[in-house]
Amino acid sequence: MPPRQPHKFPLSGLRILVGRARHQAGALSSGLRELGATVIEIPFIEIRKPHSYKSLDSALQSLTNYDWLILTSVNGVDAVWDRLKQLKLTKRDLRHLKVAAIGPATRKAIEKRGVRVDVVPDEYVAESVVKSLRRQVAGKRILLARAKVARDVIPRELHKLGAQVDVVEAYETVVPPRSRTRLRLIFKDPKRRPGVITFTSSSTARNFLALVAGRSARATRSLRGIRFASIGPVTSSTLRELRLPVDIEAKEYTIPGLIRAIVEWHRA
Repeated sequence: MPPRQPHKFPLSGLRILVGRARHQAGALSSGLRELGATVIEIPFIEIRKPHSYKSLDSALQSLTNYDWLILTSVNGVDAVWDRLKQLKLTKRDLRHLKVAAIGPATRKAIEKRGVRVDVVPDEYVAESVVKSLRRQVAGKRILLARAKVARDVIPRELHKLGAQVDVVEAYETVVPPRSRTRLRLIFKDPKRRPGVITFTSSSTARNFLALVAGRSARATRSLRGIRFASIGPVTSSTLRELRLPVDIEAKEYTIPGLIRAIVEWHRA
């Protein structure tokens, strides 16, 4: 077997900790491995069903009352279509709606189900969603399906623009308790200790700190020398609020963009 060429494997020799939810780690992990990185997968976040689907089901059964559907993640898409199936609703029940997706992965998940996406913002953050819809929502009723805990930028700003926004819980994110011991073990082991940790959302940042330090940034001495890679400015802002560093930030707020940013940093 011929030796790896540095230009083909720019991340060779670099250990990277990926903290995405287990079922979502694949694209990031495989992309990093293809470039030569050693990937450690320990989830900082776990996706769970909400305690009740009552609000989501009620909204979906009243889709004729809405003008827009906004989905901000693949998790939200999965949850909505699961409930549509349970309620025996089909894509025909959505055909009158305009649909907005916060990024290309969310758009792909929606279109995979045969529904056209009308708006994808230039930047994949809540503020850009609002900007993209600015001239289209006055007097409209909007359904926003998302995580139980999320930023209120979209409903607040769209309300200011004259829209009526109903926010429903489609799923919730929790801290996976089993990850705490696994993280402590790899940080103590020089042979497994990562050089870079990736963060793909504000939730992954908050949960990571809860896992390693019980929400106290003072207890993060074990993280010295490790670089933190953020998928974009919102996640970076959360990391800084938690007094954690931002060493790498993606210019395009996507998984491929995060991988490119890590490569650029490693080459520098």
